[in-house]
Amino acid sequence: MGRLAGKGRYDENGRFIDMSPVNAIIGTGKIESRTVVVSGDDYTLRAGSSESTIADKWIYAERLAITVGAPLIRMVDSAGGSVKLLAQMHGTKIPGYPTWPAIKLLDQVPVVGIALGSCAGLGAMKVLLSHFSVMVRDQAQVFAAGPPVVKQAYGIEIDKNDLGGYKVHRRSALVHNEAVDEADAFAQVKRFLSYLPPNSDQLAQRTASDDSPDRVEDWLADAIPKDRRKIFDPRKILAAICDRDSIFEIGRWQGGSVITALARIDGYPVGILCSDPKIAGGAMTVAAAYKTERHVKLCDTFGLPVINFVDQPGNATGPEAELQGTLLSAVRVLSTIEKADIPWFSVIMRRCFGMAGGMHAPKHFPALNHRVAWPSARWGSIPIEGGVYAAHRREIDTADDPIATRERLEAQYHHLGSPFRTAEAFGILDIIDPRETRSMLCDWVEQAWQMLAVRRGKKA
Repeated sequence: MGRLAGKGRYDENGRFIDMSPVNAIIGTGKIESRTVVVSGDDYTLRAGSSESTIADKWIYAERLAITVGAPLIRMVDSAGGSVKLLAQMHGTKIPGYPTWPAIKLLDQVPVVGIALGSCAGLGAMKVLLSHFSVMVRDQAQVFAAGPPVVKQAYGIEIDKNDLGGYKVHRRSALVHNEAVDEADAFAQVKRFLSYLPPNSDQLAQRTASDDSPDRVEDWLADAIPKDRRKIFDPRKILAAICDRDSIFEIGRWQGGSVITALARIDGYPVGILCSDPKIAGGAMTVAAAYKTERHVKLCDTFGLPVINFVDQPGNATGPEAELQGTLLSAVRVLSTIEKADIPWFSVIMRRCFGMAGGMHAPKHFPALNHRVAWPSARWGSIPIEGGVYAAHRREIDTADDPIATRERLEAQYHHLGSPFRTAEAFGILDIIDPRETRSMLCDWVEQAWQMLAVRRGKKA
């Protein structure tokens, strides 16, 4: 589309000589027979600079995505603004694009940002204003401004990869995923979109699955160690319960105490949250809170049921956690979860403590909300190990054998913390054999999809 847009060159008689095309490329195409809208930067033309483009062209593609209700894919390779072009423009402009529906897009269609080269300024925004972003290792960088601007502002000499490369953003969470090359980046985008509907008014597609709902993995019965000090492999558990090879993890290296992913249960796409006790003990850190909030918003926007596998010891504590404002981040997660209007299933695998534990699912909304526990589960307002010392400090400190006294008190409280006592009061729907989890989720997700069909139909 818009192949003739650019700057023509004419002779003194007004006859066309040649032209320099605009560095924005737009069009439509299909992925797995579904229409997508594509926008790309041509770095070979003035480094893809936003100053030398015709903004109306790439904005047209973004507005078209809303109009036709199709996913938008941005392939970004833009150096941002250019001072050299000011002479040609005979002046400067106030930043901003009044006709760019950047935020409206995020509420209506899946948006993907692919960083293929240096993405500065507007280029960085195009990558980040998305539901999924991916950057190519050692080829792409994302930053507010590149090394020359940083040197002028701070006197720092820095390589562009050290400033905004994938090793930086696998920690910053600025970009969701990294890719080994362009082919890998495109494959990730294709897979991400396969879990989502074309727009927020429609349902995602169920795919045929040859993985039986009744498949049982016997080792799940002992997946959670009886020794509470030992950890387990949450990704192995997810792989055993979800449809085979259906898990697409998002943000692997960010906020590692929580795993966020898209997956399928009996062919139905779902959003996955899962605690990872190997990182920060599974506690809710600032990074994990941001990651959780982002994923829940994605699922809520596009009607994906959420399944949360819980081993939550609580919010991160200590001086550093308080300095970072961990509790404020947790409150933001709480708000996002409570606003979510999607079916939700919680599987409490082990710990569920404190404020962060209480955020394992929405509490006050009419959607389909189930929670079950494994026999290994324990919960409460505070973990027993820390709570016993806080409540019995004097008794423990003055005892002849403080360690034995603490262990005796902990054993008493652990007995009271049995999940079966909660089940007796119907404080939880069921305590199940971990091997039954897959079949139970397969039954539930069918009900969830029926409910979503009604709700999304009304919304449309």
